[in-house]
Amino acid sequence: MRVFRPRLPRAVGAALAAAFVLSACTSTSKTDNAAAEADAGPPVRGGALTVAVNTEPTCFDIHVSPQDITASIQRNVFDSLISEDDQGNFTPWLATSWEAAPDLTSYTFKLRTDVKFTDGASFDAAAVKANFDHIAAKTTKSQYAASLLGPYTGTEVIDPATVKVSFAKPFAPFLQAASTAYLGFYSPQALAANADKLCAGGSNLVGSGPFKFASHTKGQDLVLANNPAYNWGPAGAKHQGAAYLDKLTYRFLPEDSVRVGAFASGQVDIAGSIPPVNVKGLEGRSDVRISRHDFAGAVYSLFLNTTRSPFDDERVRKAVQRGINIGPNVQSIYFDQYKRAWGPLGSATPGYDTSLENSWPYDPALANRLLDEAGWTARDGDGYRTKGGKRLTVTWPNAPAAVREQRDILAQAVQSDLKKVGVDVQRPALDLGAFTTNAYAGKYDVLDMSWARFEPDVLRLYFNSANLPSTGGQNAAWLKDPQIDEWTDAAAATLDRPTRDALYAKTQAWVVEHAAVVPLYSATTLFASGKQVAGLRLDPNAWPLFYDVWSTRR
Repeated sequence: MRVFRPRLPRAVGAALAAAFVLSACTSTSKTDNAAAEADAGPPVRGGALTVAVNTEPTCFDIHVSPQDITASIQRNVFDSLISEDDQGNFTPWLATSWEAAPDLTSYTFKLRTDVKFTDGASFDAAAVKANFDHIAAKTTKSQYAASLLGPYTGTEVIDPATVKVSFAKPFAPFLQAASTAYLGFYSPQALAANADKLCAGGSNLVGSGPFKFASHTKGQDLVLANNPAYNWGPAGAKHQGAAYLDKLTYRFLPEDSVRVGAFASGQVDIAGSIPPVNVKGLEGRSDVRISRHDFAGAVYSLFLNTTRSPFDDERVRKAVQRGINIGPNVQSIYFDQYKRAWGPLGSATPGYDTSLENSWPYDPALANRLLDEAGWTARDGDGYRTKGGKRLTVTWPNAPAAVREQRDILAQAVQSDLKKVGVDVQRPALDLGAFTTNAYAGKYDVLDMSWARFEPDVLRLYFNSANLPSTGGQNAAWLKDPQIDEWTDAAAATLDRPTRDALYAKTQAWVVEHAAVVPLYSATTLFASGKQVAGLRLDPNAWPLFYDVWSTRR
């Protein structure tokens, strides 16, 4: 049995930690933040900062929403059992220590006894059970958090400060999942009274974090206020006690030019999702810091629906995969700030398979040959391929309200490339409700997405047949392959790093070789901050952490 306690030498528990770590998470900054903070002097309390982001959550409930922006914002409001550092090591937070059963079918946590939610309720074992049971409940309709709980069977309250979380089979990724905001904790009182109102946000969002909800104006901003009673930050934090800032405001500015302009003119202190085209200009300013973090998790990819024609034919999938000139497209749109992807995982993700790099270059001749072999040999008057009088058309739904990172421009390049080999790519525009409904019903040929997570188990979520969209999963390729199921299940059941790496490498190679996925780019998270901002760090998921941040402006 492995036992975890705070402030032990790194060698203790190394067998477990190694399973979740490949290397240090790549994170670089234009300036030396440590030196910059030294110049700023010691941390000071008070003041406010405003952060401009490109997306407003469509749902504020961390237990329901799959959006990165939801987790990024709500990290300030909701705490987790444990924390994960930049090296992938786990450290105490609301749990002071934990034990994994030898067969990894359960984890027992010893909890802090001094934690209070902002409504005055105590955090205890019963709160853990209430939250995990709520996530797993079918009525919650969780779109992501439930998958992080995997084969969850229940939580046992051993005593108020001890809780045991159990699974139907060995589940190695649980500790990493337990460090994310998605498995954070609501006050049991708020959860019981307002579970159906959490998506809407507002004062119902009661956590134990360093900030609490203050106000929200839809389409404009969200304001968080300091939680003065906070005194249980994660062990890896730079300080303990309340957050330094009195107020943290998020402004929702989806237009890149507006967001960058607001930062450049000093209307906001920090701007996220800086467009690559603007990076060099901002880097040239002495009063600006650019914080970078290479993407960890599932890269931005096209998932081809393997259950529908024409992508039930592997030859057509491969033709599409090899018919897109990905490298030049990514370079021209993202100015070398983002990397062309070769596999489904970002290079900063533990278990990333470097052997896929440069293994499947652009090859329109091969694409044309494969389409001929698949019987799409004729052409219509517009140059598109046909078979039996039917045009080779694929549907790739588009939700304009959710577009970011110039993905609409990249989509145009994809359409243009595929037209050259005779594939008609249609991009119907849908509202978010219709888009989500169609996605979970599999009413598409192509679906695009990325997913931030510093853990290769994202491959199980993406490709294991137990995670089909029809059951609330993320297997957008609707892949049902016994070999993939076997590999990803086995990887989720072991802490042995070489075994995990080998299984994940096989999975990455298979989904590329069989063209279930077309990886396009691996993003770099780009935050611009003014010189008045000190203490800003990005966590392993590339989300900003504001607990240790202070403002030098008075």
